[in-house]
Amino acid sequence: MLVSAAVFLFFVIVGWLLPDLAANLLNLIAFKPHLVSHGMIWLLVTYPFGPLGLLSEIFALFSFWIFGAMLEDEFGSRWLWEYFLLTAVGGGVLTMLLSYLLPRYAPLNPANSALGLWTAGMAVLLAFAYFHPEEQLRVYFIIPIKAKHLVAAYVLLYLAIAIAGGDQFGAVLALFVTLSGFVYLRMAPRRGLRFAASEKWFGIRNDYLKSKRKRAGKKFVVYMKKQGQDVNIDAEGRYIDPTGTPRDPNDKRWMN
Repeated sequence: MLVSAAVFLFFVIVGWLLPDLAANLLNLIAFKPHLVSHGMIWLLVTYPFGPLGLLSEIFALFSFWIFGAMLEDEFGSRWLWEYFLLTAVGGGVLTMLLSYLLPRYAPLNPANSALGLWTAGMAVLLAFAYFHPEEQLRVYFIIPIKAKHLVAAYVLLYLAIAIAGGDQFGAVLALFVTLSGFVYLRMAPRRGLRFAASEKWFGIRNDYLKSKRKRAGKKFVVYMKKQGQDVNIDAEGRYIDPTGTPRDPNDKRWMN
């Protein structure tokens, strides 16, 4: 949210002082399928931070602040960033593929562009409704409404405004971003892909260390037999005291 606000202020200042430079910079962050397919893959990540009109930007930031802050408190900032960026990239890739499948349909022409926080913001609203569908919210601090109904109204209102304003390409992108968010929420671990990947990595590492300890334990048994002594090693490769004394984790003389 702060990044979007900072980018908006930056473009306001640069657009006032150097309008040509601002226009060129916008072309470097706006999502355009034909530019992405020619190597400008960073556009899949930068387009949600592009500036909108003043009222749209304020409303998008306010909505993102309300719902995004709740999700951040519940799952953490890493999860929220992962979800935000992956849904933006997923929606962009799906929109790009569709634009090349239907190049003659003008609203989906690969040369079209889209940007703004509202596209990825739809996915954030969906996530809140997914986890808290029955939570009561108040529109304008007065009208009570359930989260799932409010988010549905948000999405439909945004799509209606986008289509009526001639931004069908932006509407399609918002739909695919929301779809990507739904797939993520249904299939990804609750604590995020990054957490699951780290858990998998540490699991592999721990399995390797256990196998290494077992091999070392077997070598130790063979060595001690050559010295005329019998030692016992458990299935995990840990030394077993012949007297049956339980292992003291604070005793540094114990192996492993």
